[in-house]
Amino acid sequence: MEIEYKYLIRFPNIEVLKIQPEYKCEEMTQLYLELPKGMSEHGTRCRIRSVTDENGVRYIRTFKESITDMTKIEIEDEISKEEFDTLSRFIREGYAPIKKHRHSFSLFGFVYEVDVFPFWEDRAYLEVEVDSEKTQPPIPEFIHIIKDVTADKRYRNTALAQKIITEEI
Repeated sequence: MEIEYKYLIRFPNIEVLKIQPEYKCEEMTQLYLELPKGMSEHGTRCRIRSVTDENGVRYIRTFKESITDMTKIEIEDEISKEEFDTLSRFIREGYAPIKKHRHSFSLFGFVYEVDVFPFWEDRAYLEVEVDSEKTQPPIPEFIHIIKDVTADKRYRNTALAQKIITEEI
């Protein structure tokens, strides 16, 4: 179970992020797939991701099912590079790969994830996982929220894979 808030934020000061407790940076490429029927017991739509950090490269396959705008059932497992390459042939039509840098750190008992995309110079995402939809995490003073986009489907990564949002902020 994954319960999280998602915010559109002003482009962060990366140097400030780097000095936060338990900071780490991961470079990610994710693809959204339409698998042939019967290929997985979890359904036909999934995401695969390559994640590069100081320890090397990992490959992850994820199936998600929405319960509410904030709550999702997430089934995730690590896969081999060979399986990643094989699965990447099933990229959904009209969906481009999404590349991003994820900067994460811990504060106030929460893990904050800031996703920075190469196609935006003025904005990014902040995601904060919580244990209940009633939990409201504090926002660090160095993060400038534009708006809460938790319930806005246009701001999901799957939507960005189809169309990059360019509205004024």
